[in-house]
Amino acid sequence: MLKNSVMTKPLTALADSAARISFWAAATFVVLVAALHVLEPEFDPSWRVISEYALGQFGWMMVAAFLSLAVSYVALFIAIKPHLRTIAGRIGLGALLVSALGLAMAAVFPTDPITTSPEAATTSGTLHTIGGTLGLAMTVATVLISWKLARNPAWSEAWCPVVWAGGIAVACTVAFIAIAMMVVPSDGTFGPDVLIGWPGRIEILAYCVWLMVVARQAMRI
Repeated sequence: MLKNSVMTKPLTALADSAARISFWAAATFVVLVAALHVLEPEFDPSWRVISEYALGQFGWMMVAAFLSLAVSYVALFIAIKPHLRTIAGRIGLGALLVSALGLAMAAVFPTDPITTSPEAATTSGTLHTIGGTLGLAMTVATVLISWKLARNPAWSEAWCPVVWAGGIAVACTVAFIAIAMMVVPSDGTFGPDVLIGWPGRIEILAYCVWLMVVARQAMRI
């Protein structure tokens, strides 16, 4: 019994620290991106994507923002891993790490301007796009993690905010995809009349809120 208690305390302390790191790393991402809206007004948020902030004078802040969010994902993985022991839960955790990898790639490889044609795409821009594609795994992670945590008795008092935050984030993804399908031309060209900027920003903000909600509840548990 004493041995188990000694082993459990470090694990609990690690999970608590990881949850705190996840919370503040996600908050850091939100603050940095919000600041870039002021510092780099040349990127019209109505149709330019947040990745393009890395192309401006304060591009290092966008790199730091992506890395902060990747850290948040990995830290949340550590914080909630002990609570997810089913196959679905493990798949959700795996998707969380895939998303973290995608964010790291987005940080390391700057995007091309959104107006760049597919034929003119650079290697860095292509790798950034691949990273963004990997980031779509976050939707899978959110659904599975929220579902399995809600069924965990230890989270009986925390399931409601987790499920609501997760549901809103996934709904934002569905809405973003629907809007993109309606406004993006068939040839895939982007311009001031393709208004995907704000829907994309709202979507990633919703996932940051979900991360912070789950991390906050993990601290309490």
